[in-house]
Amino acid sequence: MDSIRFNFPAPAIDDSVDSLRMDVRSFLQEEIRNGSFRPGTDCWCAGIDPEFSRKLGERGWIGVTWPKQYGGRELSALHRYVITEELLVAGAPVHAHWIADRQSGPLILATGSEEMKQTILPRIAAGECFVALGLSEPESGSDLASVRTRAHRVEGGWEITGTKLWSSGAQSCQYMTVLARTGERNEKKRHEGLTQFLVPLDSPGVTVRGIRDMSGVEHFNESHFEKVFVADDAVLGSVGEGWKQITSELALERSGPERFLSTFVALEKSIQQGAASMEGHQARVVGSILARIRALRAMSLGVAALLGQGQSPDVEAALVKDLGTRLEQDIIERLREFWPIQLKQNFGDELQYLLSDSLLRQPSFTLRGGTNEVLKGIVARGMGLR
Repeated sequence: MDSIRFNFPAPAIDDSVDSLRMDVRSFLQEEIRNGSFRPGTDCWCAGIDPEFSRKLGERGWIGVTWPKQYGGRELSALHRYVITEELLVAGAPVHAHWIADRQSGPLILATGSEEMKQTILPRIAAGECFVALGLSEPESGSDLASVRTRAHRVEGGWEITGTKLWSSGAQSCQYMTVLARTGERNEKKRHEGLTQFLVPLDSPGVTVRGIRDMSGVEHFNESHFEKVFVADDAVLGSVGEGWKQITSELALERSGPERFLSTFVALEKSIQQGAASMEGHQARVVGSILARIRALRAMSLGVAALLGQGQSPDVEAALVKDLGTRLEQDIIERLREFWPIQLKQNFGDELQYLLSDSLLRQPSFTLRGGTNEVLKGIVARGMGLR
């Protein structure tokens, strides 16, 4: 067998990237001092604060890589990376705009109509318009090729009927990108006949119902579409190209620092609190965690560099997510050796709050965005093993 090579190039980081990082960091420190938000774990998935997203939009920190004519700043993928990284490390409530900035905006930019680009992208960049993902369904999960939501042609457009599950943040969003079957299902070619639509969530026939997680937060949703009409220009790209689009989006979804920094705020607080007495086994545990984070960060930056070059590193992105989400879970399990977690409401100090919240959220880390079993299959296929 030929040797297998993964591509994680080390990007060149110029002074403007470092300068932007310091600007974002200073802003976040000031917001925390002013009590604008309480740092939280898994902030990119559970921290929903539309007003905070608008503050970021005012500073031009959403959609930074997009063309200026659509509200962007035409900066590099690395500029976006450092913004993302600082927000995660601070535990800022960023979920309202997260999906739109990370993948829905780039999808509209690549496949949407000119009217979509001119009317929706600037609002996303301003932190005023949010988009949810309509991919997973009951009994489908990571097997997106089995989706049952259907879109039928009607006069002037399409009629969509079906249910989407785990559509995180949908209760705060104006739109959802909905994957629906527009062709006949073929068991031998299940990836064919799928199309993505941009659906306004205030359309007649749309129902969004919150799903409370173990921590008591309703960021997950069940979104039902009952004969929802959308015009022809709601189609993203061409009819039948849905699967191709999704596979391109997955590199954006799976490779970012949110896949290994969801519990970093708890790790940082534990190090701050225990630094004076940390030695021996405890120091070795923390050191090994930090080494893994550093390695994953280098890999994630490599994927960002490839995306900036217009490549689609699907296999590398899958590898980052697999390793990163397992690390996020391991961080809390290892910290529990030294800081036992008590799941009591309003119990303990800030560290206890962060650890207990992380413990309740960690089971989902290796599920969302594709289970680790699916990711391993992608990596194995990329290596020619299946």
